[in-house]
Amino acid sequence: MTTSEPERKVHTKRTECRVCGGQRLRMFLSLGPMPLANAFLRTPDEFETEPRFPLDVYFCEDCSLAQLLDVIDPATLFRNYIYVTGTSATIAAHNREYARTVVETLGLGARDLVVEIASNDGSLLRCFQEHGVRTLGIEPARNIAEQARAAGVDTVDQFFDAGLAREVRAGYGPAKAIIGNNVLAHVDETRDFLRGAKDLLAEDGRVIIEVPEVREMIQRLEYDTVYHEHLCYFSATTLMRLCDAVGLKLARVDRMPVHGGSLRIWAGVRAAHSEDACALAAEERELGLGDFGRYERFAADAAKNREAILALLGRLKAEGKTVAGYGAPAKGNTLLNYCGIGVDLLPYTVDKNPMKVGLYTPGMHIPVLPAAALAERRPDYALILPWNIAGEIIEQQEAYRRAGGRFIVPVPEPKVI
Repeated sequence: MTTSEPERKVHTKRTECRVCGGQRLRMFLSLGPMPLANAFLRTPDEFETEPRFPLDVYFCEDCSLAQLLDVIDPATLFRNYIYVTGTSATIAAHNREYARTVVETLGLGARDLVVEIASNDGSLLRCFQEHGVRTLGIEPARNIAEQARAAGVDTVDQFFDAGLAREVRAGYGPAKAIIGNNVLAHVDETRDFLRGAKDLLAEDGRVIIEVPEVREMIQRLEYDTVYHEHLCYFSATTLMRLCDAVGLKLARVDRMPVHGGSLRIWAGVRAAHSEDACALAAEERELGLGDFGRYERFAADAAKNREAILALLGRLKAEGKTVAGYGAPAKGNTLLNYCGIGVDLLPYTVDKNPMKVGLYTPGMHIPVLPAAALAERRPDYALILPWNIAGEIIEQQEAYRRAGGRFIVPVPEPKVI
């Protein structure tokens, strides 16, 4: 095997759109060569050999899907994963309400099967179990799948595709609900993914998927939600087009506040898309989400945000103030690398996830300390990198705030709280 072969397997580049197959793809945002956002480093010895890959976002002029064309091998990204859903109170509350809504809407009972694709540590499926519903998780990260099984959630540790869907249906029967939270955007072959979900679905079932909403990303300047795991940035318009390609229709669309703004779609085998889906697509057209120029303005605003963040941190440093980070999320690593924020401006960050503590962030190599270090070290300011749960963090760190600590939220504009 030559030395170039692993590189070809790790990084490939698409030439056609994932939704419509078109080739009229125009780049609107380049964040530069980036490390993988969840590839934390264990020792400084790894710094010099850390790989980087292009992180550029393209607009399809045929169907308006925003997407990455540079694809990282999913086994590299997900086989050994350190993001877990069970550490956030905000996500825990979201999961409880999610399960209740699905159970009540579909009238699920003890004989019905709920399958979650990319089920992580089983946090959501445990909420379904509380309603007495059968569950099955599909999670390719073997270390996380083992955690789920230890918590009582039957989990298959494989990547989901149409082939695995047939195997699962043969072994477990059809699913009344197939859940996919923040996974469709991670999938390179989106049409195969949805075909598999359709094949696994009971006749009257629903494929229920949550994805970050490109409308919120554009309007709220959430450029830090771009990283190699997130291959697509969906709208109702592009989701309708994708479902059309595999014989599904949207029965319902909900706009959710989670993760900085998400769409939750309910798809099934039906005659036509729902009125609310069509109305949302019409709104998107009015907002210019089908026009390349809107995405160009987004990229220009991201560059302005970078300059504003660096100006704020530089001023605080010049005044002798101390600043630490709070959190080590993937979005934070995009922001730190794009802005060039290193240990000179942010000596450390803290996180509640024990699997990240003691490591160094990708690219900028900022040490990750336990969350308790914030109250112990008392920096003057804490830069909240997981800004989507800023309220939860500020509430949890009440002792730090009472002691005089202040928080900085970086997007859509840097703001001191």
